[in-house]
Amino acid sequence: MARPIKETPVVTGKDAKRFAEKMAHLKPESREEREAAKNVYEKFKAQYTFW
Repeated sequence: MARPIKETPVVTGKDAKRFAEKMAHLKPESREEREAAKNVYEKFKAQYTFW
């Protein structure tokens, strides 16, 4: 039997301010970063089958 999922903790104080600031100023990923992530995903997908 699976364990119950706990509630997500609420972020407060300095952590909440830092999180909100980062979310407000997201840096777009570069073409190179996107291609690197896609390559890693394709290699992983080729190695493993989940069904």
